[in-house]
Amino acid sequence: MAEAQARQRGGNADEVSVTAEHGVRLEVDGEIATITLDRPEKRNAQTFATWSALARIGESLPEQVRVVVVKGEGPSFSAGIDLRMFTPEGVPGQGSFSSAAKSDDATFEQRISQAQAGFLWLRRPEIVSIAAVQGYAIGAGFQLALSCDLRIVADDVSFCMKEPALGLVPDLTGTKPLVELVGLAKAIDICLTARTVHADEAMRIGLAEKVVARGDLDQAVQDKVAQLLAVNRDAAIATKRLLQGAQGRSLEEQCGAERLEQAARIKALFS
Repeated sequence: MAEAQARQRGGNADEVSVTAEHGVRLEVDGEIATITLDRPEKRNAQTFATWSALARIGESLPEQVRVVVVKGEGPSFSAGIDLRMFTPEGVPGQGSFSSAAKSDDATFEQRISQAQAGFLWLRRPEIVSIAAVQGYAIGAGFQLALSCDLRIVADDVSFCMKEPALGLVPDLTGTKPLVELVGLAKAIDICLTARTVHADEAMRIGLAEKVVARGDLDQAVQDKVAQLLAVNRDAAIATKRLLQGAQGRSLEEQCGAERLEQAARIKALFS
């Protein structure tokens, strides 16, 4: 059944079955890919296998996909790292932080890099990624939401960067977008107090693009997807490239980048 559904939606049946084993479900429907964290009994807590599955989805995402929606099954988006990873026994078949700490520095850094790969691809210019966030988005869950271009949240959302309170640092690519969205002082406050940011504050400080009632979250995401797909694909890709590069360029450099992108678009449309 899963294989038939995957074929109908244009996805890869093998990828769907493999990722499902690790609590991550992928569905591809034409230009829309939906990634669902699917361990509701664990509040979608994340493990090494979760991050590996996310990276594999990014590596094999069908070319026709324009919008990626990331969501969580059940009452929470993701309550963060699976707490079994803090125990000596760890997660069966995946080890623990204790066992990982025994590896040499290069090996350990490589393992973190592999985990980060599951988050980084969501920023690619050729897609727009949307996090549909309800309930808890803690630690790794908060960082997964931050890795997306847009965040549409339910009014019961609870963002929290828990890592410093656990003696860790946020290392799943979340620190840069957090600072860019809310500013350095607010990011320091959020991270170093490990306090909870609720929906009203998330909207006020720029963590969320829209807040809706819990029952309206799916429809709000569908509406945003429809708006995004109504725009010319190549123009959207070029515009996202411009916006992503803007902070690192001077005004003069950004003007030059705009000229190059526009020249390419006009030639494509009218040549």
